[in-house]
Amino acid sequence: MYNLINFTQEDMYRCAIDLRSTYADADNMEEVAERIVRYLYNNCVDPQTGESACALVRLFKTHPYKNLPIELQIAALDLLKVDSIADETKCLTLMATAGDEPHWNTRDGSSGHKAIPLLSVDFVSKIPMISRLIQQFGLEIDTVLEPIPDLLIHSERKIHSTFIFHVPTALGSQYIPAQKDFVVPYQVKSVLGFGGLLPSGNLFVIIMFTKTWVPQETATLFKWVSTYTWLALTAFDGKAVFANLM
Repeated sequence: MYNLINFTQEDMYRCAIDLRSTYADADNMEEVAERIVRYLYNNCVDPQTGESACALVRLFKTHPYKNLPIELQIAALDLLKVDSIADETKCLTLMATAGDEPHWNTRDGSSGHKAIPLLSVDFVSKIPMISRLIQQFGLEIDTVLEPIPDLLIHSERKIHSTFIFHVPTALGSQYIPAQKDFVVPYQVKSVLGFGGLLPSGNLFVIIMFTKTWVPQETATLFKWVSTYTWLALTAFDGKAVFANLM
């Protein structure tokens, strides 16, 4: 079990190795993602209550609209209230979710977050948490929308050393807009995200909404965790991504 307030180097190594192993015997990336979010939700614990230190843990991945399962294409259309979306449009797709509420534990129960079309730089700039996350990752928004895999592979080591998103105080943060409906009632103290660019050029990100404070020291240690999570997900990058599209 991990205490996010006092997360140690030993914790970092153990967490990283455990997340790296989540690809073993899996059939697709969606299955790996489910194991990752469930591991973090179950093993990050509030020492005072003995309960999960996370209100919600989610793993997203960008994916071309044309390659989404039909139900996620419909969700993307419904979100924008449009009849069509360009085939190559990257959609920030919810791969797995784990949380305190029953409906937070399935993608079907996560209305409004199943597949978010990232239409343009201007469109993404108007989504506070996503645009801030990309900025903290050290990326340009257009790199996420139209990545060049060859360039990313050559700079892989640099990229993975910087993929951390950290909001130490969630209450009142302009980057966490759902204050009244989420941050306040679920007592979210901090937000910790980590991720990377897969060899395909698609972005993955894990976002942890925590009920305990996450100091900068803990966020920094998750850089190593991010790299090992990247290794687990790359096993299925460009291969079997969704459970129903194998």
